[in-house]
Amino acid sequence: MTLTARQSLFLILFLCSFCIDAQKVSSPDGRMQVILNLPDKNKPDGVSYKVLYQSGKTLSEVVRESKLGITREDQQFVGNLLFVGQSEPVLVKDAYDMICGKRRHCENTAVEKKFHFKNTNSQTLDIIFRVYNNGVAFRYVFPDASDSKLSITGEATTYVLPKKADRWMQPYDPSYERFFPYSTGESATDKTQQYGFPVLYKLQDQPVWALISEADISEGNCAARLTSTSNADEYQITYPSAAQSEQPWHSQWHTVVIGKLSDIVASTLITDVSAPSRVKDTQWIKPGAVSWIYWANNRGSKDYQIVKDYIDLAVEMNWPYVLIDWEWDVMVNGGDIIDAVNYAKSKSIKPMIWYNSGTSWMEPTPNDRLQTAEKRAKEFSWLNKIGVYGIKVDFFAGDQQEMMQYYIAILEDAAKYHLMVNFHGATVPRGWARTYPNLMSTEAVYGAEWYNNTAELTDKAAVHNTTLPFTRNVVGSMDYTPVTFSDSQHPHITSYGHELALAVVFESGLQHFADRPSAYRSLPEPAKEFLKKVPVSWDDTQLIDGYPGEKVIIARKKADKWYIGGLNGKDQAQTLTVIFDFLGKGTYSFELIKDGKDDKSFSSEIIKVKKGTVLKIECLPRGGFTGAIR
Repeated sequence: MTLTARQSLFLILFLCSFCIDAQKVSSPDGRMQVILNLPDKNKPDGVSYKVLYQSGKTLSEVVRESKLGITREDQQFVGNLLFVGQSEPVLVKDAYDMICGKRRHCENTAVEKKFHFKNTNSQTLDIIFRVYNNGVAFRYVFPDASDSKLSITGEATTYVLPKKADRWMQPYDPSYERFFPYSTGESATDKTQQYGFPVLYKLQDQPVWALISEADISEGNCAARLTSTSNADEYQITYPSAAQSEQPWHSQWHTVVIGKLSDIVASTLITDVSAPSRVKDTQWIKPGAVSWIYWANNRGSKDYQIVKDYIDLAVEMNWPYVLIDWEWDVMVNGGDIIDAVNYAKSKSIKPMIWYNSGTSWMEPTPNDRLQTAEKRAKEFSWLNKIGVYGIKVDFFAGDQQEMMQYYIAILEDAAKYHLMVNFHGATVPRGWARTYPNLMSTEAVYGAEWYNNTAELTDKAAVHNTTLPFTRNVVGSMDYTPVTFSDSQHPHITSYGHELALAVVFESGLQHFADRPSAYRSLPEPAKEFLKKVPVSWDDTQLIDGYPGEKVIIARKKADKWYIGGLNGKDQAQTLTVIFDFLGKGTYSFELIKDGKDDKSFSSEIIKVKKGTVLKIECLPRGGFTGAIR
């Protein structure tokens, strides 16, 4: 966004006055403030912070006073810090484009300030804060150059939430495939429960929301999580293991997106603070829809004839890609992987194939083909030779530093061979989609694949699907494998209208449409045509209405067209209201597809709308609607 004259004036006044208010860092518009409690210059002590946000005329404490600090194997920087100085505040302002994601053009605008400390052993630590109009980010830095290795063992960093804050938190799982149950924290009995990022919460008495996560993981970091403490509202940053590095060293950015719920959904803070692209030539990176074989059969791609059918489906549905999943190395029934790839290319469909990362479960094959640079070079050269455009890499084993290094190595080597990447059984996105734009999507979600595994998703899908747009999908592309109408191992009870809307509500640079070919072929023409044309990467994203677990209406723009998806998360019928405030001047045609007379049918119509039009859409229990505005 461009700074207004008022914001620029405020910033000038803010910078000029900063010398007399050294403990405060404010956002460019002045509504967000970080207050630091610094130790006396002559007395070692701890450092703490809190975050204030002005919503309307109310100034709310979004993060109550919380600890800062970090520990190394050889030194601690927690309660033994001396404040020795600070930098001048600087305006961080840059713009960048994303190939896939919720918004093509992004702007990164914040006020940054560095605070310098020494511990009682005269070892240096910097803490950097960036304060945005809709969020806060901070990181630790050991700035001294040294040949000796550091072992960073953990952090004292905490987040103390407002009392009785409503919260949606996912119990930690290495693959981040759990639900985000609602709580207020008061019912927690396990004081050592760990939670995976992101964490969403809302102030009880204000329409103010916050989402905690982290970004810009490098080879020198592990990926953190949160652990509850004896205080029901306090959560501490926890490392899975120590991180080894030379100096200078910096932690990942700890991030808190803050504002209205629409600010949470629209935020690009995770990529804003992440390193710029390391891939110079990106013309070969093309987001797109993918036909996917695994879901319907609960098997891989061993059967050549089934693989051919999914390639034919991609042709019929105008989807550019097909994913050939596990067991392709033992393909039978009339052809092998080379035959499958050649058949896809003969139909102008671009094939992608699956790999076991080799770091965990060793059963699904092929495995152990990517674990070293030499193996990757051999495999990726072969993929280039036969004509494969991307890889799906599955079954990663945790968030420790060596896994972060493995992810990055795969992304860097894949970029050299012009291969797009989809991570499965993986850590949640932490900004790599900006640094390595060939990362198209990541699973890290309890997705439709789970209809194959247990009966739990059947009853929870509607609530879960209306929670993910405010939690997991905020921080990056999400390979949920959506839009399934038939049943896999366990049944659906979400409506057909709900399932179709997932194509818009869920964002993923590679959108894997997971159902069997017969299900897509039997769709009525309006639904089928919608799936043939719906984009997977977006120029803009706006939340129209929603509340976690109850409802969501999202509008996404591609070129001059808007697409809308709405979901009912309740077990009873609900009216969803669309206010077309996001439109420009003129009259538009809204091609609406919604629930029909029952949950396995559609109703479609074309409605004339213009800016300010209010449209009420009746949805069945666990129902939904979608449509395009032209």
